[in-house]
Amino acid sequence: MKWSSLPEPVLLHRSFLFGITGILLGVLSLLNTQLRLLDAPMGPLHGVSLFLQFFGLGLAVMVLRKPKVATEFKEKAQVMSLIFVIALAFFIFSL
Repeated sequence: MKWSSLPEPVLLHRSFLFGITGILLGVLSLLNTQLRLLDAPMGPLHGVSLFLQFFGLGLAVMVLRKPKVATEFKEKAQVMSLIFVIALAFFIFSL
Protein backbone atom coordinates (compact mmCIF):
# COMPACT_ATOMS: atom_id res chain seq x y z
CA MET A 1 0.00 0.00 0.00
CA LYS A 2 1.33 3.41 -1.00
CA TRP A 3 1.42 6.23 1.51
CA SER A 4 -0.22 8.57 -1.00
CA SER A 5 -3.34 6.37 -1.05
CA LEU A 6 -3.86 6.58 2.72
CA PRO A 7 -6.69 8.79 4.05
CA GLU A 8 -5.88 12.30 5.19
CA PRO A 9 -6.41 11.75 8.95
CA VAL A 10 -3.91 8.89 8.95
CA LEU A 11 -1.33 10.95 7.06
CA LEU A 12 -1.80 13.91 9.39
CA HIS A 13 -1.48 11.68 12.44
CA ARG A 14 1.74 10.14 11.15
CA SER A 15 3.04 13.56 10.15
CA PHE A 16 2.44 14.81 13.68
CA LEU A 17 4.16 11.79 15.23
CA PHE A 18 7.24 12.05 13.02
CA GLY A 19 7.46 15.81 13.44
CA ILE A 20 7.04 15.90 17.22
CA THR A 21 9.56 13.06 17.62
CA GLY A 22 12.03 15.03 15.51
CA ILE A 23 11.45 18.18 17.54
CA LEU A 24 11.91 16.33 20.84
CA LEU A 25 15.13 14.69 19.63
CA GLY A 26 16.40 18.08 18.46
CA VAL A 27 15.67 19.64 21.85
CA LEU A 28 17.40 16.73 23.56
CA SER A 29 20.41 17.17 21.29
CA LEU A 30 20.61 20.91 21.99
CA LEU A 31 20.21 20.47 25.74
CA ASN A 32 22.93 17.85 25.86
CA THR A 33 25.23 20.04 23.78
CA GLN A 34 24.77 22.97 26.14
CA LEU A 35 24.61 21.21 29.52
CA ARG A 36 27.03 18.33 28.82
CA LEU A 37 24.79 15.76 30.55
CA LEU A 38 26.04 12.88 28.45
CA ASP A 39 29.52 12.55 27.00
CA ALA A 40 28.41 11.45 23.54
CA PRO A 41 28.48 13.02 20.08
CA MET A 42 25.18 14.71 19.31
CA GLY A 43 25.68 15.05 15.55
CA PRO A 44 23.92 11.81 14.60
CA LEU A 45 21.01 12.55 16.93
CA HIS A 46 20.68 16.02 15.45
CA GLY A 47 20.70 14.51 11.95
CA VAL A 48 17.97 12.02 12.84
CA SER A 49 16.00 14.89 14.32
CA LEU A 50 16.21 16.89 11.10
CA PHE A 51 15.31 13.83 9.01
CA LEU A 52 12.19 13.13 11.08
CA GLN A 53 11.11 16.76 10.86
CA PHE A 54 11.59 16.78 7.08
CA PHE A 55 9.61 13.53 6.83
CA GLY A 56 6.76 14.98 8.91
CA LEU A 57 6.78 18.10 6.75
CA GLY A 58 6.68 15.96 3.63
CA LEU A 59 3.63 14.07 4.85
CA ALA A 60 1.83 17.33 5.65
CA VAL A 61 2.64 18.65 2.18
CA MET A 62 1.41 15.37 0.70
CA VAL A 63 -1.98 16.04 2.28
CA LEU A 64 -1.99 19.57 0.86
CA ARG A 65 -1.23 18.31 -2.64
CA LYS A 66 -4.08 15.79 -2.73
CA PRO A 67 -6.80 16.84 -5.19
CA LYS A 68 -9.95 16.63 -3.06
CA VAL A 69 -9.21 17.37 0.59
CA ALA A 70 -11.73 18.53 3.16
CA THR A 71 -11.23 22.06 4.44
CA GLU A 72 -10.51 20.98 8.02
CA PHE A 73 -7.72 18.62 6.93
CA LYS A 74 -6.28 21.26 4.63
CA GLU A 75 -6.17 23.80 7.48
CA LYS A 76 -4.57 21.28 9.84
CA ALA A 77 -1.94 20.43 7.21
CA GLN A 78 -1.18 24.12 6.65
CA VAL A 79 -0.71 24.81 10.36
CA MET A 80 1.40 21.68 10.77
CA SER A 81 3.56 22.65 7.79
CA LEU A 82 4.10 26.12 9.23
CA ILE A 83 5.13 24.74 12.62
CA PHE A 84 7.51 22.20 11.08
CA VAL A 85 9.15 24.82 8.86
CA ILE A 86 9.72 27.11 11.85
CA ALA A 87 11.12 24.23 13.92
CA LEU A 88 13.38 23.14 11.05
CA ALA A 89 14.71 26.66 10.64
CA PHE A 90 15.41 26.89 14.36
CA PHE A 91 17.28 23.58 14.50
CA ILE A 92 19.23 24.24 11.30
CA PHE A 93 20.36 27.67 12.53
CA SER A 94 21.26 26.25 15.94
CA LEU A 95 24.00 24.08 14.45
